[in-house]
Amino acid sequence: MELSDRQERILEIVKHQGPITGEKIAEILNVTRAALRPDLAVLTMSGFLEAKPRVGYTFKTEGFGNELRRLLNQYRVRDVQSLPIILRDNCSIYDAVVTLFMEDTGSIFIVDEENFLSGVVSRKDFLKTTLGQADIHRMPVSIIMTRMPNIITAGIDDTVVEAVKKIVEHEVDGLPVVKSFIDPEGDEKLEVVGKVTKTNIARLFLDLASDGY
Repeated sequence: MELSDRQERILEIVKHQGPITGEKIAEILNVTRAALRPDLAVLTMSGFLEAKPRVGYTFKTEGFGNELRRLLNQYRVRDVQSLPIILRDNCSIYDAVVTLFMEDTGSIFIVDEENFLSGVVSRKDFLKTTLGQADIHRMPVSIIMTRMPNIITAGIDDTVVEAVKKIVEHEVDGLPVVKSFIDPEGDEKLEVVGKVTKTNIARLFLDLASDGY
């Protein structure tokens, strides 16, 4: 359910000033009580507010889950994404490992000669390879990467909730954020424009908590 700007404002007023009467809310918003009645009815029936006779409106704590869900659905991946670390598929494993630690990242996104996504390599991939007898100075990173189409991605317009579901369901630390293109042959190509990780999500929750949600 998407709330109107006025309904959002009503929630803020009741959350910080409740219990508060409808007349007082109308006065703050500079509208008539009659004009406010439909909004108050929607918020009450949706579980955000509780109306008490001779007391006024209070914010329902059990409605917090609904509010949190609504709030998170307002955020898109583009609002929380960070810069990706990208290497070409002919880069050596050694150089990729150095990049991993220099950039302090959990995963590196690998692109082909046209700079489209072709794979992802993680700390675990590097660990398994370096523990063996492979010549990591000569072996290209493309040998050990997870390849398309076995890569879970996020779009810039996906909601944060959708991204979190993918991270949880597929048990990964983060996702490449991509834009999709169709080449002349009709094949889909993905351009990496960002990354969304558990850290990005945690930072969003911290920001929301700091703002009083």
